[in-house]
Order: sequence, then structure tokens, then C-alpha cells
Amino acid sequence: MPKAVRGTITVEGHEVPISNPGKLLWPEAGITKRDYLEKLAELSPYLLTYCRNRLLTTIRYPGGVHGPFFYQKNAPEPLPDYVRTVVHENINYVVLDNLPSLLWLGNLASIEFHPSLHYVDESLPCEWMIDLDPTLEDDPRIMEAASYVGDILTSLGLTSVPKTSGATGVQIIVPIEHGVTFDELRTLGHFIARFATERYPDLFTIERLKKDRGDKIYFDYLQHYNGKTLAAPYTPRAKAAASVSTPLTWDEVKRNPHPSEFNLLTISERLQHKGDLLQAVPPQSVDLILKHLRSPIS
Repeated sequence: MPKAVRGTITVEGHEVPISNPGKLLWPEAGITKRDYLEKLAELSPYLLTYCRNRLLTTIRYPGGVHGPFFYQKNAPEPLPDYVRTVVHENINYVVLDNLPSLLWLGNLASIEFHPSLHYVDESLPCEWMIDLDPTLEDDPRIMEAASYVGDILTSLGLTSVPKTSGATGVQIIVPIEHGVTFDELRTLGHFIARFATERYPDLFTIERLKKDRGDKIYFDYLQHYNGKTLAAPYTPRAKAAASVSTPLTWDEVKRNPHPSEFNLLTISERLQHKGDLLQAVPPQSVDLILKHLRSPIS
């Protein structure tokens, strides 16, 4: 058995350990750990934006994406001095806010990055996110469903950005002004979910139990809540195509792309041409909508 290849690279003045750079993490895509670390460096200006100052959960695949995996909430030991951590509810979370920390996690085969929906030491949401989750393994209607929800949000005067989850679903992000609570967004999400299921009863469901959903797409307004996480924009996913959770334009959604089209092999060129679509939408107020929802029906 050959000895493992080990070394270090210097990143922003810090020594980052690298082991087994030739290990295949995504065999079908031909992506080795070396390739992955290079892609993470390219993604870092975007991925770090949505992980910075949040509690991070990662999913690690030491043998590659087809091998055993585990969720990591507590920071791995030993910790380099450039990795920031914060204790929250007795868990010592990594707070991913610099490139050396990102590459250190990448070397540990952290494939997926799932940050908290709130900032460190806060209880208010950073943004509002609607999660559309297909019941079928691969539902060709997912982009159609996302488009309908986008239209509902537009009718309420809200600008939103759809993004592939990187797996089978789509999330719709609404940048919001600071001060809204998770409970208020849950009230708003429930209203929109009920409207969508009543208008498109053959497409959407709000049934929480998967066995009772049939072939419908689950409109999950409950996942966006304090203590929960969702896949960060620009996180890679442990799928054969090396897909990346990617913000899209609504015109792209209408062309019905498959989520696997947006992956580690294509994301860099896309970002060079389109940049971060989420940054083009300023925070919006939802106060007027919430006021109407609270008003008694006369």
C-alpha cells in the first residue's frame, strides 16, 4: 500500500495541509481533490459571501461522493489558527469566512456547505428562502413549478432569485430588509404555499410526509426557520455530475434547464459572464404584505 501523499500550500500567508490530491472525488466527472480545491478557490468570492458569519454544517465524503458520508457540525480537530469557530447550543461550529478555512475543509473532503439561515449571535433571518422539493427522483416539472412561484411573488411586488439546490430541487430566494422574524416569514410562506396548492393542485403539495405526497412537488415553507440550514448558493453537491447550487435568471428557468447543467466544470465560466445574480437584488420590505395578512377579513 503506497503511503498517502501529503504536503502544504500557502494561502493568504497561512499553511494549508493537503493530502491525497489525486484522489477521485467525482469519478464520473473526473474531478480529483486537486481539481476540487482549485474550483473552491475560484468559487470562494461567491460561496464565502453566503457562509460568512453563519454557523456552518458540512457533509464530508472521505472516499468520494459514492462512498460513506457524515454530517459535521462540531469543528474537526485539530483546528488551524486561521479557522474561526463559535459555540452555539453546545456545538463548536466553524464560521467560514476566509479562503484558507475553505480549502482546509475541502481537503477534509467537505463537499457540501450548509450555513445557518441567521448570522452568529442573531435570531433573525438573513434572507427568505422557499424550498421546492420534488417527491419524484427527478421531476421534469421542477422548473415549471419554480416559475409559478416566481409569478406569485412578482404579483405581490417582490423580486426573487431562483437557484438550483444542486440536487433535485429549486430554492427561491427573496432578499429582505433586516428585522423580519422567522415566524413572520413562515406566515407569509404558508399563505403563498396555500395559494400555489389551490391554484395548481396537481403540481404542489404542502403534505409533510413524503409517503402522502404522491408525485407532487413539496412546497416547503417550514424548512426556513431558526436552527435549520439549506444548501448555500454556490456550494458543490455530492452528485455524479458535480452539480453546484446555482442562482438562475427567470428566463433561464423558463427554458427548463436540468440542475446538472450547472456544475463544477461549468460554473467558473458562468460566473465570469453573469456574476452573482443574487447581488443584483436589493433587500425588500415585506411589511405591507404581512400587514394585509394580519388584517381581519371584513
